Amino acid sequence: MMTDREADDQRIVTGIVSGQKELFRVLVHRHEQAVHGMGLSFFRNAEDAADFTQEVFLKAYHSLSKFEGRSRFSTWLYKIAYNTALNGISRRKEYQSLAEGEVIPDRYTPEEALLQSAAKEAVIEAVKELPDKYRICVDLFFFYDRSYQEIELITGHPINTIKSHVFRAKKLLRQKLAAYAEGE
Repeated sequence: MMTDREADDQRIVTGIVSGQKELFRVLVHRHEQAVHGMGLSFFRNAEDAADFTQEVFLKAYHSLSKFEGRSRFSTWLYKIAYNTALNGISRRKEYQSLAEGEVIPDRYTPEEALLQSAAKEAVIEAVKELPDKYRICVDLFFFYDRSYQEIELITGHPINTIKSHVFRAKKLLRQKLAAYAEGE
């Protein structure tokens, strides 16, 4: 079932395709942060992520008439972003998980914040050690809240492969974090 925002995205796309080009900035405003976050994950610096974000939205704008509405607009956009990132990253061989950009909330006491920070660092280190194919699926599943079907559309990997990547990544993370918890 489509949410109000997703249905609104569909209406906006229809409006843009029918000539209301100024509506595109609404889509950019809604999805810019997520696309930029994906850019930071892949390119590891703000300047390249900003260039990546602009490139993704230019590609999306020029391809908007090809959006058929069979998936959420965000899924379609993330597929463009993912493919654009893969093309750019193939020259660099770098990938940084979105887990590395998480912020500890202010509601914690200094001691709790220190523990949270240490735990976060352990997770970041564990995620960094995952193979790229696992990290990308983990990011899309946990940090972008994408379903297996959407990850399939975005990455082109079969659903069973994605499930396997997420399962194996969680298993590896459990092992690495258990060793951390035991002080190794």
